[in-house]
Amino acid sequence: MVAGPMYSTCIFCHRDLGTNEEIEEFPVGRRLAFDAANGRLWVVCRHCERWNLSPLETRWEAIEACERRFRDTHLRVSSDNIGLARLGDELELVRVGAPKRPEFAAWRYGDQFGRRRKRAIVYTAAGAGAAGLVVVGGMAAGVSLPGGWWWGHHLIQRWKNERTVHRLRNSKGEPIRVQYKHLNSSRLVSAPDDLGWALSLDHATGWKRGRTRQVTTAIISGEEAMQVAGRLMARVNRTGGSKRTVRDAVQRIETSGHPEAYLRQAAAEAQGLWGAKPAWTASSRRRRGYRPLPGSLRGLDRDVRLAVEMATQEQAEREAMLGELKGLEAAWRQAEEIAHIADNLFVPADVESFLSDERQRL
Repeated sequence: MVAGPMYSTCIFCHRDLGTNEEIEEFPVGRRLAFDAANGRLWVVCRHCERWNLSPLETRWEAIEACERRFRDTHLRVSSDNIGLARLGDELELVRVGAPKRPEFAAWRYGDQFGRRRKRAIVYTAAGAGAAGLVVVGGMAAGVSLPGGWWWGHHLIQRWKNERTVHRLRNSKGEPIRVQYKHLNSSRLVSAPDDLGWALSLDHATGWKRGRTRQVTTAIISGEEAMQVAGRLMARVNRTGGSKRTVRDAVQRIETSGHPEAYLRQAAAEAQGLWGAKPAWTASSRRRRGYRPLPGSLRGLDRDVRLAVEMATQEQAEREAMLGELKGLEAAWRQAEEIAHIADNLFVPADVESFLSDERQRL
């Protein structure tokens, strides 16, 4: 079955996933990752490097086609558990075998965070050049070198802090606009529900004292917390991480035993750090350039931030798979009922009674 147009954009960054002409059964994406044993097919976004799990109904024939094309190509590199093949100039296939969690996670996220890190280095260099131009302009206007540098840095920081990173609605249906500066005070918190954690999310809700926005806190829980936290952590981790940091993050999840357990653990640790937040005033926080508070999303250690993003992505994917399995189970039960009715259409009542008695006796 061919994937419809609704699956042509990344669910994380909303960019176009691109197309390919190599896999007729699944023409979406420029890099496809597949796990034939577990029946999974992902489209890897070439912009944010995150893995988009494909819908169940579009998956099976496409996985068979990917497996067939992977075996037929000679341009491939394979280890015991991971294989990479290039089909022409427009498609890459990633074949997942039976790797252990640390190996698969390090391979999967190493590429993602490594690419972000390289991109951040380029952007930092470009930003330094822009700041230099601002300093030169300030000097031409009669501003001293230290004053021009502070002025340029202040403008860049203010522009970055005021950027909108996510939009959603609260429990009352009111729109919420989360800005980058709110990531310095938003945090994971422990919760008594089945998930075991929630997201305390700061956001702007209006105007106060002229141009200063009033900040309000909303508690996001359940499946929505998983989705929102994953997207916000992608913004927090926009600079990626080194191979060592990725390895440390994977080790954190491995030690806890499961992504869901790690998120509860991370929320408890963040809540413990939050009690040590410094008593900053609003004016001093502005002077400090909106420094992240201890225990906030941006105030966690780098490997913890990466681990939280990994865990939210894997747990959301697992929930999607469980939802598919529940749908399959419901369909199977319905099919069983129909088959049972069909099988008994021509069975005499006395035979059915005899079989029922024998089942109870056995």
